[in-house]
Amino acid sequence: MTDSFFDKVYKAKGTQETRELYDDWSSSYDAQVAENGYITPNRSARILADFLSDTSTPILDFGCGTGLSGRAFASEGFTALDGMDISPEMLERAKDTGAYRTLTVISPEAPPPIETGTYPVIAAIGVIGAGAAPIEVFDTLMEKLAPGGLMIFSFNDHALADPANPAAVARWTDSGRATQELRDYGDHLPGLGMKSAIYILKRT
Repeated sequence: MTDSFFDKVYKAKGTQETRELYDDWSSSYDAQVAENGYITPNRSARILADFLSDTSTPILDFGCGTGLSGRAFASEGFTALDGMDISPEMLERAKDTGAYRTLTVISPEAPPPIETGTYPVIAAIGVIGAGAAPIEVFDTLMEKLAPGGLMIFSFNDHALADPANPAAVARWTDSGRATQELRDYGDHLPGLGMKSAIYILKRT
């Protein structure tokens, strides 16, 4: 196996390059991350299942990619999953999982087509950070939650090393616009020696 896609994606510049990389990666993505022990989706799903007893709660899996998070949530019994991603090729793979009610291709240049309060839970697992979405996406998704809504998301070690990312979380919690319900730091890609922090924030 080669880690060339990992190397390229962390160095990607701009949304077009990122989208093209993920489209090209779509056919081998699941196998490559599995070989490196990618565990954050499963960790996230277990955490949410412990936190949320109603498995019929609608969940938006934002940046769902090939559907690894959707499969993990479905394995914990969640039944009302919708996915969105910028990569059409990745979404074709997500469709094959059977985990989602709907799958939507979105443009990184436009606001996501989400009405505020539509989803009680928004997930962004492995979505924000180097080679992925900018931190502004986190703010956009938080704004789409009604009071009491939850956002579960992860920052890998690359994302945690960028001060802008933890600072964005702190802006929401320090201002009282959200409460941090959980932060769990653990394995992400053990094969690459990388970890991640999973957060749950509640909109106030």
